[in-house]
Amino acid sequence: MKRSAWRYLWKSEDIRKKLLITVLLLVAYRFAANIPVPGVNRAAIASIMTSAGGAGNLLGMLDLLSGGTISSFSILAMGVYPYITAQIILQLLVPIIPALERKLKDNPREGQKWMERWTVILTVPMALLSAVGQINIFNQMSQGTSVLSFTFGLTGVNLLPTLTTLISMVAGTMIGIWIGEMISEFGIPNQGLSLIIFSGIVAKIPTHIRSLVSDQQYWWLIFIILVVLALVIFAIVYVQQGRRNVRVMFPGRRVGNRMSMPVTSSLPLMVNMAGMIPLIFASSILSFPAIVAGFFLQVKTVWVANLMNGIYKLFSGSNSWYYLLYFLMVVAFTFFYTDVLFSQQNYGDNLKKQGAQIPGVTVGSQTQKYLTRVQRRITFPGAFFLGIVAVLPYVLGALLPVSARQAGLFLVSSAGLLIVVGVVRDTFTIIDTELKLHGYDESLIKG
Repeated sequence: MKRSAWRYLWKSEDIRKKLLITVLLLVAYRFAANIPVPGVNRAAIASIMTSAGGAGNLLGMLDLLSGGTISSFSILAMGVYPYITAQIILQLLVPIIPALERKLKDNPREGQKWMERWTVILTVPMALLSAVGQINIFNQMSQGTSVLSFTFGLTGVNLLPTLTTLISMVAGTMIGIWIGEMISEFGIPNQGLSLIIFSGIVAKIPTHIRSLVSDQQYWWLIFIILVVLALVIFAIVYVQQGRRNVRVMFPGRRVGNRMSMPVTSSLPLMVNMAGMIPLIFASSILSFPAIVAGFFLQVKTVWVANLMNGIYKLFSGSNSWYYLLYFLMVVAFTFFYTDVLFSQQNYGDNLKKQGAQIPGVTVGSQTQKYLTRVQRRITFPGAFFLGIVAVLPYVLGALLPVSARQAGLFLVSSAGLLIVVGVVRDTFTIIDTELKLHGYDESLIKG
């Protein structure tokens, strides 16, 4: 009788050490998440986070990626979001700048180190811009009530407190990145940043559950929500594991005086290669027009005020057109980001170097073109599914009373569901691999 190797999880000293280090570092991160930015007005922040509109949607997304630290405006208010942004920018620049593309192709290991180094360097100015943007957005939404105990600016007596605030926020982001790297190096491998975001999302779920349970009128919704969550999670796992296996022929090898037969293998192409990145892109871009329009709502020129008011209403997330645009943007960005990632894989040249060939397809550029067509075809259902998951909370929310929606309809957002499911699946896979590497293979353990 086979037994699961997971029962040996705590017996392996090395694995136990990695798990303990991971948990302790996550506790340290959550502790640092409660350290406020100097001079913050928490009452003003709390009132802003409950507001609706385009800026509220963007702040909600940033709050998700920062692990819930924006709502308390801690030194980790930006979380690791600037680092993720820097990664995306560099990934998008690679196919645009030929020198970067050649650098990664000629020496992948050195190219990867270069990417990691410049991602960290680019994170600093991105964090600085994000800090200034967050404070300005909060001040704009607070309707005259400053979110800080001083006037934000780089002039006069406000210079020193402003610099102190910006430095503390940038330093908080770098601390979060450092903790993530420590988890990846000494804890669960390659899961540091993902686990940091995951911990913030999971930490907010009990609050939403308490809100639903405490509302005596809509307590029954918790059962409906749990059923919907179970179905959506099952669908996410099913789609995320979806693969299209492309047949590949590897040439035979000479062993002594004999030539081995060609080997048939398969190249798995993912249905959803982009993950939750399209949701971040779409939400940020759709929220930006509402944020800009909010600065011009009070202008004296009538036609400008009316135009800005129309833009604000369209992109404020308060009408069905916004959700239709959101769905279309998620689908479009899924195709765009998948194309960028897939072109960086360069399967055509890699298979050519190995002497492999897809039957009926010429090696080299023709192979890359063929695989690109296949990838785009299988990306369509993945992109369509991602768009449905993105707007599902809003669709369900439109069918329920307002007070039920305010109680926390979906417990976590669409991007949060994708992150939670993806991190849990990847973490289990990594731990299972670690158990096998340490000799705890369930296929070899017999009772």
